[in-house]
Amino acid sequence: MKISFKGDYALKIILDLAMAGCGSVTTIKEISRRQDIPERFLEQIITVLKGAGYVRTVRGKRGGVSLAVEPSRITVGEIIRLIDGYTSPIACVSKTGRVHCNFEARCVFKDMFEEIRNRTNEIIDTATFDKLAEKAHHINNKNILDFSI
Repeated sequence: MKISFKGDYALKIILDLAMAGCGSVTTIKEISRRQDIPERFLEQIITVLKGAGYVRTVRGKRGGVSLAVEPSRITVGEIIRLIDGYTSPIACVSKTGRVHCNFEARCVFKDMFEEIRNRTNEIIDTATFDKLAEKAHHINNKNILDFSI
């Protein structure tokens, strides 16, 4: 599995919104500044996230972006698959983007790659954004305290 910049940015956008709270509206400019994501790229990713039902946009003076789903119901795996596709280390063991390989019947690597896929999916499919937001709040508070000493 390789996470693209777009995938990384999508994870950061969802995390940023999760940290703000499910009902909170945040501007694209604020997310861009906090997450160091170019605004134009951020807008493109938000369009994809909105189309998939993860975020909603609000127009007007107090407009912006907010989560459309509780952070506890969004996993890292869902967002990675939405943006970057399958999570297998190689296409021949992918459950969704499977590619037939003539070497498969005698491949000594297949079992290992399937195990990598399974363990990766186990981790990313149990990592929810409520837990990650809680961890981020803790890390940020700790760093603030560390700088004040």
